[in-house]
Amino acid sequence: MNTRSNLLALSLLAAVFFGIAGCRAPAPSAIPDRPTSVVSETLVPGDVLKITFLGNRDFDQVQRIRPDGKIGLPTVGEVRAAGKTLGRLQAELSSLYKKQLQISEVLVNLEGSASVVYVTGAVGKPGKVLLDRPMTAFEAILESGGFAPGLANPKKVLLIRNENGKQQTRVLDLSPTVKGRTSTAFYLKPYDSLQVQERFF
Repeated sequence: MNTRSNLLALSLLAAVFFGIAGCRAPAPSAIPDRPTSVVSETLVPGDVLKITFLGNRDFDQVQRIRPDGKIGLPTVGEVRAAGKTLGRLQAELSSLYKKQLQISEVLVNLEGSASVVYVTGAVGKPGKVLLDRPMTAFEAILESGGFAPGLANPKKVLLIRNENGKQQTRVLDLSPTVKGRTSTAFYLKPYDSLQVQERFF
């Protein structure tokens, strides 16, 4: 009887232990310091490029894309940059310099962006926000002074975007982000407009 009682007691202790362990909340996963999904945008006039020539550092320079969309480079002349991604422009320049330099690799980095988004409505500082990095709708609102306390409605943020010549409007609910809950990040494109609606009491 004692042996049976001991076995029963051990079984109950094991069940309680594993039950408690199973109820523990999972360890929080690390938040990535970079966005997991970034749209590759094209360059536009006014963007500032840092161009590094690995085969001849004397050619290194920083240039702003001119209104006609072009930049001027040593030995190869004018090259169209607007309308291309950084990767595509970098590959084209490396190809152009194959006959000019023994090491033809050219690196192109975006030093400054001419692209903007517009944030209006119930925010601290309505106006333009420079889109100099991959930016979410919530980050753009923070750059604009954040939601106006007691006035803004985070559940109703209108996104207006031009797609193929047509204006499209979408309603974003940013209230989970404001409350610190996990939510899907919504990345902006150049010249998007955000309108933070007011609360109706």
